[in-house]
Amino acid sequence: MKIAVPDRIRRKLHETIYEADTPAGKLFDIVLLFLIILSVITVMLESVADIRIRYGNELEIIEWILTVFFTLEYLGRVISVKQPIRYILSFYGIIDLLATLPAYIDLLFPGWHFLLALRAVRLLRVFRILKLVHFVGAGNSLMLALKKSKTKIAVFLFTVIVMCIILGTIMYMIEGPENGFTSIPMSIYWTIVTLTTVGFGDITPQTAFGQFVSIVIMILGYGIIAVPTGLVTAEFMSKENKVDDNTQVCPNCSAENHKDNAKFCYNCGASLQEQ
Repeated sequence: MKIAVPDRIRRKLHETIYEADTPAGKLFDIVLLFLIILSVITVMLESVADIRIRYGNELEIIEWILTVFFTLEYLGRVISVKQPIRYILSFYGIIDLLATLPAYIDLLFPGWHFLLALRAVRLLRVFRILKLVHFVGAGNSLMLALKKSKTKIAVFLFTVIVMCIILGTIMYMIEGPENGFTSIPMSIYWTIVTLTTVGFGDITPQTAFGQFVSIVIMILGYGIIAVPTGLVTAEFMSKENKVDDNTQVCPNCSAENHKDNAKFCYNCGASLQEQ
């Protein structure tokens, strides 16, 4: 799939929409973020009955103006790359589409309008503005660390689940239905709430032994919090997880995360400094 657009126009659109390193790109991203926030606030305000009654028409006009802008922005992103299908099927491409469609769907099926709050997800683009690329690099390193430690985390979570089942069963045997522990699932619920140090207080042990067990569970909870943090931190600090900070987007295939001094795309080989 390739959309015929003059190269000069396509390059200018790509520079403005995709690149945060140019003055036009920075200005575009700042305006885009402002409009996204305005759109989300508009949807939120519209959900308040008193505001909707008094300013419903004004809010609807604002939302449609924003929707037209986001529609044009989406089309601009599609036509400014040589392989638009890659953008359309990418994470941000799907988010951009979902952020625009609800307004049009609402014309046929009223009530879907509030799905426009999905635009808040697009605020992730803030990490590309004003050369804040160190946040992008840190985010990529964190994702890599999570992937590498996923097996250890899975084993840890399985151990926690088993522990909750055992401790919940013990609390059911100690306290019983008369103290609010009406079933083993309810006791497991209490154990999870206590282990995570949330403590809603809707169920409390009454016996001395039950209170002692609850103290043990709460102390375990504080210790358990540190385990996944340590696992991820160890991977995060590994030199193998270091990534380059770069906002360059390939104009040909839309690939990201290039090395800082790269001149060609690692994915398709196209020039990153297309003239």
